Amino acid sequence: MSIPESERPTDQTIDQDDNNDDNNDDDNNNNTIVLPWWRSPLNLIAILIAVIVLAAGSGFVIGERHATEHPNSVDVGYLQDMRAHHEQAVEMSLIFLGKQGPNPTLHLIAKEIAFGQAVDIGRMIQLLRGFEQPEANEAGTGMTWMNDPMPLDRMPGLATDADMNALIASKGTDADRMFATLMIAHHEGGIHMADFAAAHAATSEVRAMASATSQSQRGEIAELKKLMSM
Repeated sequence: MSIPESERPTDQTIDQDDNNDDNNDDDNNNNTIVLPWWRSPLNLIAILIAVIVLAAGSGFVIGERHATEHPNSVDVGYLQDMRAHHEQAVEMSLIFLGKQGPNPTLHLIAKEIAFGQAVDIGRMIQLLRGFEQPEANEAGTGMTWMNDPMPLDRMPGLATDADMNALIASKGTDADRMFATLMIAHHEGGIHMADFAAAHAATSEVRAMASATSQSQRGEIAELKKLMSM
């Protein structure tokens, strides 16, 4: 069956249809917002996690070079318990970095905490290996090396499960304030542990690490308090 000449699509009609399709595609594309890769929180977190893994690996090497002295109970206890303490700080920082808060300086501090404490964790694990000790506290009771035994998850400064869930649910300025409040308390507990290890550990490596931790965390507390006062 032939199509009458008047009903056949002309080249002009086809071109007009193609142009309409192109315009529709352009409209759809114009309505789609594509963020640069460096502005995507998921991409930044993935990159930060990769950097943290590399940082922990570098900590292994640093620790291995110094694990030659004979440790006492403070060396071993501090390394095991502070490893757990640091791991929560890294987790807390990564949770916060997944949020788009209004304070970029606070995000920078969170990145520094996550990176720096990941390096320390690597050093702690390798030192414990060099001391031929378990890489983690397997007893479930922390702070025995300070003569102040308590459940491992209740060490000074540790956030509770409820605190962590509240941080996950928080947004905007509330997230900023909650992160800063939890991290200040976390650091204060860490300083209490680090100062004792700096004074009583037997190995120079652990004493130096504990002293550096105390100093850096005091500085971060001052920064966090200043930001929260603005």
